[in-house]
Amino acid sequence: MAFTQAITTLLFALALARIGPSACQNLEGKVSCADCSQNYDFSGIKVSVKCEGVKKLVMATTEDKGFFKVDLPSEHTKTPSEKCHVKLLGGPNHLYASRENQVSQIVQEKEKNSYTISTPLSFFTSCPQSKECNAANKFASSKTIDLPLPPEWGLAPSSYYLPFIPIIGIP
Repeated sequence: MAFTQAITTLLFALALARIGPSACQNLEGKVSCADCSQNYDFSGIKVSVKCEGVKKLVMATTEDKGFFKVDLPSEHTKTPSEKCHVKLLGGPNHLYASRENQVSQIVQEKEKNSYTISTPLSFFTSCPQSKECNAANKFASSKTIDLPLPPEWGLAPSSYYLPFIPIIGIP
């Protein structure tokens, strides 16, 4: 009986010895607001991570204090800090951001597989008085106008071809 327990323990120890530590590379960062109140809820703000040479785009959503954490793509051969960028995409409310505060490069932290952003990602909840706000620096809803079509017709949503107006009857 003791012999089978010893063999089981030995096999279990050998199995654990073959499992290596995770080679996952983590990115942690924070989104900040320039004109928000102290108790502003940052949850739901989308951030994307794009690395050069990697087709996969990684997305993260912020928590209520503005922190986000994401695993970087594993097929990246270079160190992520060389050519990876984090971009503030938008959130549940309108956000205003300058181009400088909208994108940040990734830098390595003290730990081996831990990364952070080099410059802060920040935004405004209202248009700053010093700038003219237009579509270039405003994150707005991407909702389009969609006319209800009967599903029996088998057509794509009307927002796909609404701008197209065919001219019929001209020889």
